[in-house]
Amino acid sequence: MYGNIAILGSGSWGTALAIVLGKKGLNVRLWSAFPEETAAIRRDRENARYLPGAPVPNTVIPHESIVQAVDGVDAVVVAVPSSALREVVSKLRDLIDPGALLIQAGKGLENTTGLRGSQIIAEELGPEIGANCVALSGPNLAIELANDVPTATVVAGSNPERTAAAQDLFASQSLRVYRNSDIVGVELGGALKNVFAVGAGISDGLGYGDNTKATLVTRGLVEMTRLGVALGADPKTFMGLSGLGDLMATCASSLSRNLRIGRMVGQGITVDESRRLLGQVAEGVPTCEAAYRISRNLGIDTPIIEQIHAVLFHNKPPKQAVLELMTRDSKAELS
Repeated sequence: MYGNIAILGSGSWGTALAIVLGKKGLNVRLWSAFPEETAAIRRDRENARYLPGAPVPNTVIPHESIVQAVDGVDAVVVAVPSSALREVVSKLRDLIDPGALLIQAGKGLENTTGLRGSQIIAEELGPEIGANCVALSGPNLAIELANDVPTATVVAGSNPERTAAAQDLFASQSLRVYRNSDIVGVELGGALKNVFAVGAGISDGLGYGDNTKATLVTRGLVEMTRLGVALGADPKTFMGLSGLGDLMATCASSLSRNLRIGRMVGQGITVDESRRLLGQVAEGVPTCEAAYRISRNLGIDTPIIEQIHAVLFHNKPPKQAVLELMTRDSKAELS
């Protein structure tokens, strides 16, 4: 039984996961890299910055020391942005028992390398811990999860016992957890859908309608699957919760940070200013750069990723990007 849990990262996602586990009566240590956030959560029993209105149970204890947070715990959940993952994970060397359940809950690709979260963990903590790592992903908007809105998610890993343990850990009356052995596909689905959510936001910002968004989501799923298969994923995984499910939620909900930043860009606000106004990490921006680089290196046809990349990183006018997508050479749908 995993009764003592450390959650690394006190953003909206990490806090939501802490609330879910805390409501189950588990002892949760919530670590933040920012002492002022730790103090505020401890004082107010609420993460007012990232998850306002969601009470944090008394079973969740905020920590500002990562050493104290992970000392003697049965499971560690890493819920930090991809840009911070390597630095945070490196702090765990010699701190966690190889027998502890390690869950990677981030949804992004490392900008400089294009690596998935579990790959970074393997590089930093060794192949044994990396092979036992479990990924968690799905259509899980943080505030809905924290407020007990019925939700489903998926855990994936190559170790069946660890995957089943993660499934039992998170399962509750409001969170149904499925398991999958395809950690490559689950992590890629959770990361790549953010890129298309930025694209969906750009479409909204341009004033386009549901036809446009349905086209983007459908063809985005094709690109996600095409790229994922080239990287070793099972194509069926992208029809599941971490693929199509997360794509639908993130491209439709105004709670989605990636959708919101895309809307601002579509309205003519610069990427840098949009990120400043958002005030939180939108994984779709750095992941777009990583996905673009991977697709070019592998020779994979990803025209939507290519155009979103051009808008975000080369100041291409969004309407020009849409025009080029719409006037590409005709082709068969399933080719």
